[in-house]
Amino acid sequence: MTSLRGSKHTAALHVNTMASGFAPPKLKDFILTEKLGSGTYATVYKAFRKTDCREAVAVKVVSKKTLNKTSMENLLTEIEILKTVRHPHIVQLKDFQWDSDNIYLILEWCSGGDLSSFIRSRRILPERVARRCLQQIACALQFLHEKNISHLDLKPQNILLSGNVLKLADFGFAQYMSPWDEQHALRGSPLYMAPEMVCRRHYDARVDLWSVGVILYEALFGRAPFASRSYAELEEKIRSEKPVELPSGARVSRDCRDLLLRLLEREPDSRISFHEFFLHPFVDLEHMPSAESLVKAKALVTQAVQKDQDGERSAALSLYCSALEHFVPAIHYEADRLRKEALRQKVNQYVSRAEELKALVRSDNKISFEQAKSTRNILIEMSRDHPRLLAALEVASTAVAREESGAEDYDTLDLYQQSLGEMLLALAAEGQGRRRELLHSEIKSLMSRAEYLKELIKMRETQTDESLKKDAAAESVRSSCCLQ
Repeated sequence: MTSLRGSKHTAALHVNTMASGFAPPKLKDFILTEKLGSGTYATVYKAFRKTDCREAVAVKVVSKKTLNKTSMENLLTEIEILKTVRHPHIVQLKDFQWDSDNIYLILEWCSGGDLSSFIRSRRILPERVARRCLQQIACALQFLHEKNISHLDLKPQNILLSGNVLKLADFGFAQYMSPWDEQHALRGSPLYMAPEMVCRRHYDARVDLWSVGVILYEALFGRAPFASRSYAELEEKIRSEKPVELPSGARVSRDCRDLLLRLLEREPDSRISFHEFFLHPFVDLEHMPSAESLVKAKALVTQAVQKDQDGERSAALSLYCSALEHFVPAIHYEADRLRKEALRQKVNQYVSRAEELKALVRSDNKISFEQAKSTRNILIEMSRDHPRLLAALEVASTAVAREESGAEDYDTLDLYQQSLGEMLLALAAEGQGRRRELLHSEIKSLMSRAEYLKELIKMRETQTDESLKKDAAAESVRSSCCLQ
C-alpha cells in the first residue's frame, strides 16, 4: 500500500520546492525548473514554455524503466481520459511527449497548491467555505459521471487550487465504469478508500461518493473520520460495522449533517446515489457560483420588480428571495473588486426591499391566518374519529404556535411538512362533504404558511452571508481562501 500511495502523491503537484540532486530532464519547447514532488513512478516539475508568453505548466515525468504492466496501463488510461475531458474543475492535459527514457505529461499549472495543504493551513474550514469546495468537486464529478468515468483516488492531495477554482487531478487510477460495472483491484489511498474496496469486495463507481464524504468530513473537522496511527488500526476501523458518527459537539447545518452521514454509509446500497448527491440541498449545484449566477439573478429580480409594481407583494417577495439566492454566488464569483462592491450595494438594496415586503406580507396574512385558526379548530372536532388526521392537525397547531412565538426555523418548517404529508394522504381518501372542504382549506392555509416561512429562512441565510458585508478583513480572508 505504501508504494501505491507514493505513486499517487506525485501528481498532487505540491508547491513546496523540494531540493533535488539531479538536473531536470530536457524537454523540447519547455524549460523545466523547480521540482515539485516525486514518487515511485514519476517526478513533477514546474516548467515554462519556450515562447514569448512564457506560459507556466506542470510536467509529470514518468521514467519508463520504473513502469510495470499495471502502472503502464494506469498511465495510458490517465492520458486517454485527460485527452478527452475539458472541464473548468478538472486539470487540463495540454500535451504529452516521450523519448527513450521518459514519458512527459504537460499539465495545466495550478499555483495554489492542493486542498490538503489548504485545509492544514487553516486547521478546519467554515461550513460555507467547505460547501464552496464541495460544489466544485460535485460539478466535476457530475461531468465525469455522465461520461461513465470514475476517479477512484479522490483525496485532498489530488484536488488542486488555481486562483479561486478547485480542479481534480491525478487520474492514474481512473477507469471508464458504467453504473453496472464492478472492479476488485485495490486502487487509491487507504484513508479515503471506501470499505468495500479496503475489504477487497467487488466495488463500483460509488466508491467516489465515499471519498467525497471523507474529504468533506476532513475539511469540516480537520481530520478524516478514520484517522489512525497505523495501517492496521485504519483497516480495523474501516472494517468495523459501527456507523460513522460526527465528532461530539459538531456544529454543522442539518443539510450538511444529512449529506455527510449518507455519503459515509458503509454499505454501498445504503449510500446516497449519484443522482441524489447531485440534487442534495447542501450540494445545491443550482446556486453554485458561476458565470450564469448573475444572469439568473437579474432575470428573477426583473420579475420581482414587476410583481412589486403590480402590487403582488407575496409573489414579489418570493421572487426577490429566489433572486438573492443567485446574487450571493454571483458576488462570490465576481473577481473584480470594484464590480463586486457595486454588485454588493445593489443587492443590499434588494434585501432592504425584501425586508419591507416581508412586513407587508406578514400584515396581509394576519387576517387570513386568524380565519384559518377557527377553521382548524372546527376540523379538529370533526376528526375525533380519524386518529391519523387528528394527530396531523395537532402537529400543524404546534407548528403554528412555534412560528407565532418567533421560532421561524427549520424545525418549524419540518413540522409543517410533516403535517401536510399526512393531510394530503387523508384528503385523497376523504369522501365528499364538509370535512373534505375544511381539510382542503386547511392544507392551502398551511402550504401558504410553509412557503412564507421558507422565504423568511432563505432571506435570513442570505442576509448573514459574508459576501453582503463590506468588511475588508473578511474580504482578505475570502481572497486568501481562493474560494470567493
